[in-house]
Amino acid sequence: QLQLVESGGGLVQPGGSLSLFCVASGVSLDYYAIGWFRQAPGKEREAVSCIANNSGTTYYASFVKGRFTISRDNVKNTVFLQMDNLTPEDTAVYYCATVHHGTCSPRGVWGRGTQVTVSS
Repeated sequence: QLQLVESGGGLVQPGGSLSLFCVASGVSLDYYAIGWFRQAPGKEREAVSCIANNSGTTYYASFVKGRFTISRDNVKNTVFLQMDNLTPEDTAVYYCATVHHGTCSPRGVWGRGTQVTVSS
């Protein structure tokens, strides 16, 4: 059974960077497209970035384009989210999840999330 665990969150100052990790266990990630989502207090969950199983296709929400980079290493069963030039508006719990191929639509397996706080 596939399980996802996020890590790498923390407190960072505006303009800073964080690297998030989504590590899979139980099943190889080779055949799974994966997405990063976030949910801020009082707001709905939103898609941040998604990547195809072979890294061939990526999606970025408009509010992170040029600042965030998604990548994956299927040998390490890990998907990464590099976040640069962070702003307070990026404060949220970040989740990774399986998504339907060719989309950024959640497919059903979620991690528990990692908190990202951007504050001076």
